[in-house]
Amino acid sequence: MKSNFSFIIPVHNRPEEIRELLESMVLLIYEKPFEVVIVEDGSSLSSKDVVSEFSNQLSISYYEKENSGPGSSRNYGMERAKGNYFIVLDSDCILPPQYLVEVEKSLDDKYVQCFGGPDAAHESFTLVQKAINYTMTSVLTTGGIRGDKAAIGKPARRTGGFQPRSFNMGLSKEVFESVGGFGKIHPGEDPDLTFRIWKAGYETKLIPEAFVYHKRRIDWNRFYTQVNKFGMVRPILNKWHPETSKMTYWFPTFFCVAFLVSVLLYFLNIRLPLWLFAIYFILIFVDSFIKNKSISIASLSLLAVVVQFIGYGSGFLKSTFLVNFSKKKPQELFPNLFFK
Repeated sequence: MKSNFSFIIPVHNRPEEIRELLESMVLLIYEKPFEVVIVEDGSSLSSKDVVSEFSNQLSISYYEKENSGPGSSRNYGMERAKGNYFIVLDSDCILPPQYLVEVEKSLDDKYVQCFGGPDAAHESFTLVQKAINYTMTSVLTTGGIRGDKAAIGKPARRTGGFQPRSFNMGLSKEVFESVGGFGKIHPGEDPDLTFRIWKAGYETKLIPEAFVYHKRRIDWNRFYTQVNKFGMVRPILNKWHPETSKMTYWFPTFFCVAFLVSVLLYFLNIRLPLWLFAIYFILIFVDSFIKNKSISIASLSLLAVVVQFIGYGSGFLKSTFLVNFSKKKPQELFPNLFFK
């Protein structure tokens, strides 16, 4: 099945990120035409002038709207796009030259209505960016939570397929019109959409070769806030889509509790549990060092893992308790996780 691709990119106060992304799109080695749709989501710092610089190099459309969140902005862009297959990206991504070639090759080989691609760390990224990227993608941390990367998600296997993320996600016009696009929750709008796609009978898959460089421009405080929100969102999704609930989502919470218990046991002269944690962190250090070839990044990866597990684990535990034992709706319990 032939696909006419439209890139959908919401942006909020980040014109220089859009510049880097559009520069990478100009360098794509893809002979067929494709469309770029930029949706300015209520920004006070406009990207309009930056976008206009690329009007002679790319088939590009630019829209401005009031702030309503990334999910709503993606829907806004897809409603106006001309292609029959949408590729949703975050504004802080950079595309490798072969990106569209790999997407088309994979869809020609096995067509699915929705796919996801991984993220990688570009050589220009800072040490902190590379450490956070490692932590967010490694199977030794929570990188496997998105599901079986080798599996095709089918209606009969709704918990086993790959769960695409909206920083690098493709979906057909057909599936967008069928399921209605992204919801109001954020973060968490992308797994929620994936689960509804599965329920509608469509398939998803990972295209490993269709990776992006995801900059994740955040410091440690914002990283903690981000993963804490991820933790709070997951019990809400489990409530909405109980068939997708898995024990692996408890891992960061169990990890934190077990670590505290192991410290207490250490002072009672029971040292084996804490030694097991020491072995785990050594594995993290070695794995990060092998992948990044940097002692500094490997060391920062240890801090990133701690921040990730504490943030996600505490958010998950709090949300699990409130979502299951409070009579209030998630929108009332966590208004900061929903756009109106």
